[in-house]
This record gives sequence, C-alpha cells and structure tokens, in this order.
Amino acid sequence: MATGNDLPQSPRDSVNSSSNDDDKKRRWSGASTPEAKSPTTFKSIEGGHINVQRAEEEFNQLNLELKASHQESIRQVPSNIQGYDLEKAGTKRTEAGEPFDLEKVLRGDKEESDAAGIKSKKIGVYWDDLTVRGLGGSKIYVQTFPSKCIQFFNYWPLIRRLIGLGKPGKEVDILKSFRGVVKPGEMVLVLGRPGSGCTSFLKVISNQRLGYTDVSGEVLYGSFDHKTFGKKYRGEAVYNAEDESNSMLPTLTVGQMLNFALNCRGGRPAGISQKDFKEKVITMLLRMFNIEHTRNTFVGGPFVRGVSGGERKRAAIAEMMVTKASLCCWDSPTRGLDASTAVDYVRSIRILCDIQHTTTFITAYQVSESIYREFDKVLVIDQGRQVYFGPAKQARAYFEGLGYLEQPRQTSADFCLGCLDPHERKFKSGRSASNVPSTPDSLSAAFDQSTISDALDSEMRQYRQTVDENDVEDFLTAVKQSKRHTSRDNVYSIPFWLQVWTLMKRQAILKWQDKFSLTVSWTTCLTIALILSTVWINLPETSAGAFIRGGVIFISFLFNGFQAFGELVGTMLGRPVVNKHRSYAFYRPSALWIAQIFIDGMFQSVLISCFSIMVYFSTGLVREPGAFFTFLITIFCGYLCMTVIFRTIGILSSDFDIAIRTASIMISLLVLTSGYPIQWHSQHVWLRWIFYINPAGLGFSSLMMNEFKRLNLRCVTGSLVPSGDGYNDINHQVCTLLGSIPGNPIVSGTEYIKQQFQFNPSSQWFHFGLIITLIVGFLSANVFLGEYLVFGGGGSTVTIFVKENAERKKLNNSLKDRKQARLNHEADTNQAANIQIASKSVLTWEGVNYDVPIPSGHKRILNNVFGYVKPGQLVALMGASGAGKTSLLDVLSARKNIGIISGDILLDGSKPGLAFQRGTSYAEQMDVLEPSVTVRESLRFSADLRQSYETPQSEKYQYVEEIISLLELEDIADAIIGSPEAGLPPNQRKLVTIGIELAAKPQLLLFLDEPTTGLDSQSAWNIARFLRKLTAVGQAVLCTIHQPNSALFQQFDRLLLLQKGGECVYFGDIGDDAYLLRDYFHRNGAICPPDANPAEWMLDCIGAGLTPRLGERDWGEVWTESPEFVQIKKDIIKIKQETENSSNQEGQAEYATPTWHQMKQVIKRQSKSFYRTPDYGLTRLFNHVVIALLGGLVFLNLDNSRSSLQDEVFLIFQFTVLPAIILAQVQPKYAIARQLAYREQASKSYRTIPFALSMTIAEIPYSLICAVGFFLPIYYIPGLRPEPSRAGYQFFMCLILENFAVCLGQMVAALTPTPKISALFNPPIMITFALFSGVTIPAPSMPAFWRDWLYYLDPFSHLISGMLVTQLHDTEVVCKGSELNTFTAPNGTNCGDYMKNFFARGGAGYLVDNATSSCQYCAYKVGDQFYEPLGYNFSHRWRDLGILACYIASSIVIMLLAARYLNFNRR
Repeated sequence: MATGNDLPQSPRDSVNSSSNDDDKKRRWSGASTPEAKSPTTFKSIEGGHINVQRAEEEFNQLNLELKASHQESIRQVPSNIQGYDLEKAGTKRTEAGEPFDLEKVLRGDKEESDAAGIKSKKIGVYWDDLTVRGLGGSKIYVQTFPSKCIQFFNYWPLIRRLIGLGKPGKEVDILKSFRGVVKPGEMVLVLGRPGSGCTSFLKVISNQRLGYTDVSGEVLYGSFDHKTFGKKYRGEAVYNAEDESNSMLPTLTVGQMLNFALNCRGGRPAGISQKDFKEKVITMLLRMFNIEHTRNTFVGGPFVRGVSGGERKRAAIAEMMVTKASLCCWDSPTRGLDASTAVDYVRSIRILCDIQHTTTFITAYQVSESIYREFDKVLVIDQGRQVYFGPAKQARAYFEGLGYLEQPRQTSADFCLGCLDPHERKFKSGRSASNVPSTPDSLSAAFDQSTISDALDSEMRQYRQTVDENDVEDFLTAVKQSKRHTSRDNVYSIPFWLQVWTLMKRQAILKWQDKFSLTVSWTTCLTIALILSTVWINLPETSAGAFIRGGVIFISFLFNGFQAFGELVGTMLGRPVVNKHRSYAFYRPSALWIAQIFIDGMFQSVLISCFSIMVYFSTGLVREPGAFFTFLITIFCGYLCMTVIFRTIGILSSDFDIAIRTASIMISLLVLTSGYPIQWHSQHVWLRWIFYINPAGLGFSSLMMNEFKRLNLRCVTGSLVPSGDGYNDINHQVCTLLGSIPGNPIVSGTEYIKQQFQFNPSSQWFHFGLIITLIVGFLSANVFLGEYLVFGGGGSTVTIFVKENAERKKLNNSLKDRKQARLNHEADTNQAANIQIASKSVLTWEGVNYDVPIPSGHKRILNNVFGYVKPGQLVALMGASGAGKTSLLDVLSARKNIGIISGDILLDGSKPGLAFQRGTSYAEQMDVLEPSVTVRESLRFSADLRQSYETPQSEKYQYVEEIISLLELEDIADAIIGSPEAGLPPNQRKLVTIGIELAAKPQLLLFLDEPTTGLDSQSAWNIARFLRKLTAVGQAVLCTIHQPNSALFQQFDRLLLLQKGGECVYFGDIGDDAYLLRDYFHRNGAICPPDANPAEWMLDCIGAGLTPRLGERDWGEVWTESPEFVQIKKDIIKIKQETENSSNQEGQAEYATPTWHQMKQVIKRQSKSFYRTPDYGLTRLFNHVVIALLGGLVFLNLDNSRSSLQDEVFLIFQFTVLPAIILAQVQPKYAIARQLAYREQASKSYRTIPFALSMTIAEIPYSLICAVGFFLPIYYIPGLRPEPSRAGYQFFMCLILENFAVCLGQMVAALTPTPKISALFNPPIMITFALFSGVTIPAPSMPAFWRDWLYYLDPFSHLISGMLVTQLHDTEVVCKGSELNTFTAPNGTNCGDYMKNFFARGGAGYLVDNATSSCQYCAYKVGDQFYEPLGYNFSHRWRDLGILACYIASSIVIMLLAARYLNFNRR
C-alpha cells in the first residue's frame, strides 16, 4: 500500500520525476499503433494521442511567440507543423495551429511568467469531517388539489418554522464524515451510483452551499476557510453542472458568449491588443472542443433553435474555462459525447492540470480505462459515505483486497462501482457478504482502517503543516495581478463601471438578435397604435369628447406600461444565468439590473416615440410641443417604473407560481386605484394612499393634467339640459359635464378634471416626480436584493409516491416477493421468457439518404446507408457525434416529418403499412414523460392504448407487472415520475421510457436512442443485459449507444458504424471479443492493440474525435469497396426474396383501439394530471379570489347614485380581467402536454382529437370552482342586485367567460409553436377585446368602420352588454347633492313647467323639486336611461349570453383543427 510520501507532491514534481514521466507517457500512449502514420497538425500529438512532455516544450515556444506579438502576427506556426486534409482528417480545421493554445494564451508559461514577475495562480483544497445535510429520507405522498388548498390555509407549520420549532421536512445525511486533500495540479475522479451524493460533493467542494440545510466540517482552500475564500476569491472555485441548458442565454452566439466571459474575467498579456487576445482565445477554445463551426450560431434553448445539445454542453465547458479558476469541478462533462471525443476532452483537462496546476474534480459515468488512467486520485461514494479516497492506480487492488472478485474485461471504474451494487457484485471464493464489508457504513469503516487511509491522514497532516507556505503568497499575488482596475479584496476582476458597460453591450446584442420578439413587439405596438389612432381619430374639443379623451390617455399609458410584464418572466428565466455568473465572479447582479434598465430604455424609447407620434397627433390631443413631449416623457417613465416593479417581483419570488400570484395582485391593484375606473375621491379612505405609490395612477393623472389644463370644452346639445325645440336660451340651460357653470356653454378643462377626478394641474410635476422617485426606489431595491437574495441550489433527496390502495398493495407485495426470490437466485433467470414476441418480420434498408433544408439549399445527413435487423438480433448503431445516428433511427421508425428521404425501407420486402408505427416501439433519447402519474400508471396507459383492443385489460395489466419486474422497478412502481429537476433520477426515467415502449408489446421492432447515456456503468450494463434477454425471446432491437465498455459492447450481435457525413463504414457481426470487427479494420490497415476497448478504438480509427483518422483512405470508401458490403447487399436481396410472401400488412388498422376508447383513457389521465398538479389549480384559484376581493373592496357598497352607474360599468369590466390571467396559465400547460402528445401520437397511441378535447374537459371542474371563487366576492361585496333572476344570469355569464378564456388560451396555444410566442399574442388580443367592448369608448362614438364589424365580433362587448343591462334595468337612480346640475327657469315659470316638454319628448333624468324656479336636475331617473344611449338593450341579454357561449364552441373547433393539421414537432 502507498503512503502519503509515496504520492507525488505537485505536478511539477511529477513532470521532473523520471518514473512519473514514464507513467505519463504510458498514460498518453493510449491505443495508438505504430502503423498509424497519419499526418497531424500538432507535434504534441503522436499516433493520434497527446505527449505531455512535447506539449510542454511547444507550450514554452509558442508562449515566447505570444509575448512578441506586438511586433509580428500571433498566428505564426512552426514550419514543421503540417496542415490537415479536411476530408481525410474528418476534423474541422480552418488554419494551422496547436489545439491547446488555450493554456498558452490564458496562463503563460511558468518559467516565463516567473521571469516577468507574474505568479502562478494555484491552490489546493483540504476537507475534514465534511458532512452535508438536506431534506429527504421519508416517504412523501403526492399532493392533490384539495390537499394543497387545505395546506395553503394551514399556517401553523409555517409559524413553527419561523419561531424555530420545526423544519420543513426530515433531515438526512447527504454526505457524512468526508475527508481528504487534493494538491494543485491533481485530478480527482468522483465515482458513485446515481443518488450517492457525487453532485453534492462537487458543489460543496466548489463552495456552493446554497440549498442544503447544514454543511459542517472544515474545508480549506490553501489556508483560507470557506467563508473567507467565498468572500474574497469566489471565482477561483467553480462548478460546471451536468445540465447547463437553462443557464445559458439562447440568443447569444457561442462566440459572443465566450467574448463576454473574456470581457469579465480574461486578463491579457502585455504586447497584444484586447481584440487580438480575445480572438485568439475564442478560436483556441472552439478548436479544443471541435466546435469552431458553431462560432456564429445561437446557443439556443427549448424555444430558440441553436447548436445541438452536445455542442451546447461543450460551449458551457469552454465558458467555465475562461474563468481561469484554480479549482474546477466538472459534473458529468462527457455525457452525450462519443467515446473518442470523451477521451480527448479528459486528456485536454489533464494537460491543463499538468501545466497550469489546476485542481480538478470530475464526475463521469461509464468511465473507460483510457479515461481512468488520466486521474491521480479516485473518490468513491456509496450512499453518502466515503468508501475510498486515494491513488487511482491502487483503487482496484484495494477493493480486491476487501474480498471482491473482478469480472472479465471490467474497467477499474466499473469494478469500483460494481462493488457497491448488492445485485451485481461478486465475492472471491470463500467470501460472502457476511465477511466482506458490504454496506455503506461497513465499507466506510473498512476504509478508515486501511493503510491507504493512514497514508491519507499523513498527507493531510503534512499539507496542514506546510499549507501556509505552499503557494499562498503566489496565489494572492496572482489574483491581484489578474485584476483590472480593482482592489485586491474585490472578488471581481473588473470594476463595477466596467461590469455595467460590458453588460450593456451584451444586453444590446441580446435585444437586437432576438428578432422574433422585436418583430412581435413592434408589430403589436404599431397595430395597437393604429387602432387607437383610428378609433379615437380627431377627438372633438367638446363635452362629448371629455370622457373618451381620458380613455385614450389611460389606455396609452397602461398599454406601454404593461409592455414591461415580460421583464417578470425574463427575470425568472434568467435567474440560473445570474447565479452561474455570480459563482464565476463575472459581475455583480446589481450591475446587470442597471445595465438592463439603460438598454431596455434605449430600445423601448424608440418604440414609445413611434407609438406616441401616431396616437397623439391622430387622436387630436392638444397639439403643442410642450404638451406632446410631456406626454412622451411621462409614458416612457411609466414604462421604466413598471419595468423595475416587475423585476423586483421576479427577484423576490422563489418560483413562477409565487411570481404570477404577486403580479396578478399588483396589476389589479394598480389598475383599480389608478383613478380612472373609480375616481380618487370616490375610493374608500383606506385605499387612497395607494394612489401615491401607484405609477399607473400618477402617470394617468399627470397626462390628464397635461392635456386638460390646455383645453376649454364646448358643451354640445347632448350635454345641455334642457335641450331641443323651445330651449334656446343658454341663460336657462346647464351643461351636465362636471365643472360647468350654469349659463356658460364653455367648460374649463381644469375645472372638469378638478371636479371629475380631483386632479389639480398645479400638482402635475409633483406626480411626475413621484414616478421618478418610484423608479429610483425600485431600482435600488433591484440592486440591493439582487446582491443578497439568492434562490436555487440543491439539498433535497425526495421521491414522491401515491398512497397504496388495496389493489396496489397486493401488486406491490407480489413484486417484492418476486424481487426477493430473484435476489436469492430462486427465480428463473430468464424472466424475459414471460414476454412473448410473435414477430418474424425483417426490416431492411437500402441506399437510404436523408437531406434537410438549410438556407443555402440542402444538407445531406445520411448518405447511402444499407442494413437490416432480424428477429432475435441486437444491433448497435454507433458513430461520431453528429454522424446521423438519431436521424437514421427517426427515418427507419417513420418519425421524420421534414427533409427528403430516398432509398428503400422495406418490411418483409414490402413498404411498411399503416400499422408499422404501432407495431414498433421507439424509446427516444429524451425522456419525455407525463410528470404527474406513477410508473405503473404510465405503463398501463401504454398497454391500454397500444396493445390490441381485444386483449382483456386484466391480461394487459398483468403484462405490465412483468415489465416492472423485468426492469427491476419494483421499489418505484407507485412513485410519481416528476420532472428531470424534481422527480425520478435519470437512470430510472430511462428505464420508465423503455418500459412504456415494452408495455406496448411491439410485434415488429424495438428502437432505442442512447438508452445508456447519463447512466452509470452498472445501470448501462443492466439495460444491455435486459435487451439481450429480449432478443433471446425473438425481439428485434436496433440501438444507438455511447461510450460502451468492452463487456457492454459484447452484448451486441451486430454493429452499424457511421462516420461524419452519415456514411456507413461498417455493418456486420461483431464476434466474440470483437474479433470480426477488429479483423476487418486490420485487413484495411488499422490494428487494434490487445488492451484497447474496441468500441473506443474504432471511433479513434475513423477520426470521430479531435484526432485524425488512422490510415490513408477514407473509411467510407473502404467500406463501399469491401467484400463485406457486397455480401450485405446479397443478404438484403435474399431476405426480401424469403419474406416477400410472408408480409401481412393488408387491412391493418392505424390505431390499436377505437377513438372513443382513446378519449376515455386520455381524458382519465389528463384529469389525474390536473388533480396531481395542485400548484396550477391553486394559483389560478388564488388569482381569481384575490382579484375579486380587491375589486369588491374597491367598489364596496355601491349605491344608486349617478356616479355609481359608471362605477358599476367598470366593476363589470373587471370580469374581462379573467381571460388575461387564464391565458397566461393555460398556454404553457397546453404546450407542455403537447410535447408528450407528439411522442405518443407518433407511436399511434391515440389521435389528436382525444388529446385536444382532454385538455378542455380536464379544465372544466377547475373553471367551475374558479368562477364561483371569483363571482361571490366581486358580486356581493359591492352590493349588486341579489335577485335570483339577476344574480343567476350574471353567474352564468361569468362561468361562460371562464370557459371561453380557457378555450381561447388553448386555441392560441394550438396555433403557435411555443408558449413564448403564445404569450406575445396575448396582449394584442386582450387589448383589442377591451378597446371594442364599448367601455373605454361607447359604440355610438366609434367610427363606423370599426363599429359595424369588430364591435359585434368582440366577445367582451356581448359580455358587457348582457351583464350591464341585467344590473341596471329598472334600477332607480338617486343623485347625490354634488351630482345635481343647477339652472334657473325663465321668469314666471317653475321648473316643472319649464321641463315639461323636455321630459315629454323622452328626455332622461328627473327634477328634485318641480315647484321652484331654481332647478336641481339629475341626469338619470332609471338605469335604462344610462345604458340605452350606449346602444344596449335589455331584450338582447339572452342573445348576448348565447353568442358568448358560441365563442366557446368556435374556439374548440379552431383548436381541434390546429391540433390536427399544425405539427410544430419538426424533426
């Protein structure tokens, strides 16, 4: 056993030591052969692999060239470096140069740096008694809608936690008593089965502790404790997550992303410009990861097309390398890479560690021996226990010494992990679990008593004794030298002002490159501006235009202000990016908020200016320069204020549900207290204070004062009382417009707004100043909260289950018995025999080509591919990343719907029929699963719909139990699948995906796309072994696979190998120990070393990774000229001849079950999904109730006064808020469900109509509950008419509106490809509905063009019409004293006689006293007189209800047509 003194003390010692140098050379020699004489661009690459010593020599040479770059080009290349033949090499190179220039550019050579006085930035890490705790350990049952509602009102647990008496769940040890030390330049491989705690260890060791309930023990970075290191040197310890897709900005190109990272962290050497430096670094990074072709391609994401997933992963790795951190933690960086590329990547990290002394931790699954040899140390974790930490070369011997038996061809990493699996480990002769440490605790205890542990203790003590002297001063100096204009204690590399400037440039690029959002926002804005301009065109300066003038001002301000709502979504979606960049020490979050407000303001100012010019001058607002620019500035400041408010909500909210609830309350409160729906003086005293912190109210009041203080309104006939024949003396008339003076036809605009709104023009700039104050205040809150409030992190280890009923309990007990029998080796080992495969069909493909459209024409993905799959065969489909493996599976399984496919794909010699997709199963790479159902329910759903309808359900369900047992899913049969972020781990999700396809009982073929990607070696072996069992009973399987070890590779019968460009380079039997495959390559000039893994070697051979291929000729040409290819063609002809009469595809149905049965099953599952997704229903109900309560309280206790008539109009108008909040929730729900439906429909589980209808039907119960929750507060708190005939009608209108909103949202979602695009269409739809509803501008005042069609097509106009007449019909109006208009009757007459003719002709209103000459007049006597001039009629209310109901039917019809004929799943 090694001791601490046996270990190399530093990478420099390793390099200088001859013995270690020889070891390094052996490490890099890999599987290359003497026969491999391919030319290479890099001297440091020999035989296709990297030589460390020569790399260091070239490193020194090119670093000298770099330092002289101010005198000559930095692109000089040594004369003996040769160029590539792009076609033959298979690797993209645009110019000669070394592949590892990254280190040379970023760090500089140690000796040269020392000579220049530049210190090396290196630091080790030490941890002792490290324990990490999180939530979990208990069986938690799924919450449902009722239980969530009860929990929402149960505040006792929250109070207990606040006072420290309770915790949100049970704590468990995620990691327990870890100890170790890693010196600068060492690489550590962290091994563990899924869920063992590898990711948690990486996070904690990189000083990311957020989300864990407790982290105890000592962790030192050099001599710094974790608090000091995190405060002063945060960016020196960084973590790269397994899935970085959510923490990257999709509308930046890869080059722009790296350029931004360099601006934030990349210091440059003297003698080279910043521009040239960044260009060189970015080029070298892209070359290192073989993604130079992605430089100008968007990073992309779920809703933005960009680079592939593997390329995105490599771009994220490159971004982290820019940090130049001293300690790097990589979580599964090789996931999704082919074996050759994975080895190249780890070797690149090895060189970085050797030359630059970077301390590195890496977790990886399916670690090959080539990768394993690159590591200095290995940490093995078993269920949160450290069971080994020591030299990598001693790990295998250590576990063998414990009594474990090594399996043939088992890699070191697989052997270490296999010892932790009770189902897979083997013991030496005479040993068993009784005398070999077998549990996590016993394995940990055994390690603590080992000599390797003693050596570790010695190494830790030695490190502690010398840590204060080891490189700490050099580290501090190096950190200081890496700063640009910042202090030594500043954790960031650039000063705050430069952070803001850098972020402003990035934000401008993001805005400009998001062309779709720009186009939609401009189109929406200009369309609304055009509508406003034409509807309110040339407003008259009369009493008739007073109210509608206020309407256009209010809508203009509100529309532009609420354009900022997208900032809430942007803040929430951008949180992972901010958190990652914070951990990288790129910039302060506060710098981001400041930069965003500047750039957003610049972009929006242009849009607001165009909007304002169109609306202001077309509508005839006061045409004075001062008035216009005040209008423009006020609207712009209102937008900025709403922007910082929504961002503050986003920063404060821990998740989307909370954010949406808060925003809904905020928006409703801002609109209701703005002074337009209900005037400030009419509001209750306890609500008035909100006005002064309400940007909508302050902005509206400022604009009203700006407009009306410059206006005098002439009273027209409709507003003069009395009017008509015989009433021509203005001295005995009065204008009913507030602010009028009896006997004067001109009404001062100032007096009007004083009396109508209580707005005094002298307060205009005071109100504007309050808006500026709110902007500054909320922006300051953004800055402060962004710095100190952080959400995210890990620490939860919870699996959620449904409660057992009698049936499930019986089934689970049976499964447990079978599992125990299997563990005791009592059961039949060939359980797959219970799965009966009746197929004898053979699939063949000849000359298959696949071309996809690109801007310049077409690109060929597959090129002349031949092959076949027979029953009982397991065929591996392998090749380089991007070689077209998934495309071939999609083509063969008939899943492609874009591009051009040519060649012959035949089933038993005939074209596949209607039932082909139903008869095959395709387990796709992405595990798209219904998150709210259990494993058993998912498999049963597949069996119900995809097995024959004639098969009894009991038989189907028994078959499902067989599948669960076969896949060893007994423990999670009743577990909720959940999402990738919070649900079953990746290995179990993959098994569920395979189980769903097997439950369909495929009678033809089983396709699997990378079923082992992301799994540990043991899980991958289990899947391969399971596939082997299937083929043993007659199943035909075609499967793509990445990074297989030798044992896993041996499970396959045949291999189809593709190279870049979609060309086949081999198709045939593999043979025992791959001898047939190796023989083929041997005969064509490439010899596989005896200790190499053939699956890795063959990929190196064809140039799949960064290294060039072996041999002089292209392997695609070699294959097409080989006798094996000729034989394959003969075999295909023979197969077609033998099977041409056996095909029986005539009369087969496309679907296994009738449509009504599909409807039943899909609706059942969708209803269960809604029931088990309580946050969706609760958020919707919460928004309804709170908005209704706010509306009810604002309009509390309405009376029968004249002002209450208008208040009742706006109260009813509050009902139109419902569609806006419903659309925002319904559309993402539909889009997420549609992604799953695309996969299930492609496998012919059900038609599109059952899916679309199921979404609508599942919403009905929640629509009813929400309608009741909304209607009761908003109807009865204000005191609207309680008679059953009135209240009943109003509730039916509310319920119809609720269902219409759901159907409208689903219709828009069905017509658009993504929720983001759906959300962009919501504002114009809602605003158009609101504008033509007849509230902001009555129908008689609309231009005839709009009124004659759009007003009658508007569903809101029918809603308002029906509800308003129902409320006001026969309602007696009693004016308050302030609402009475006073005028005098002519001499000698009283008021009654004077007004007699006016009332006789149908004049509205009444007189308080007929017998006096001083007349007090109320404008309305009954409610009918108020609404009839607006074009409403009580006799039309049932017609309006019917029309509104028809909108539900029309929305459903459009949704069904869109679901049927629009397929946004482009593949």
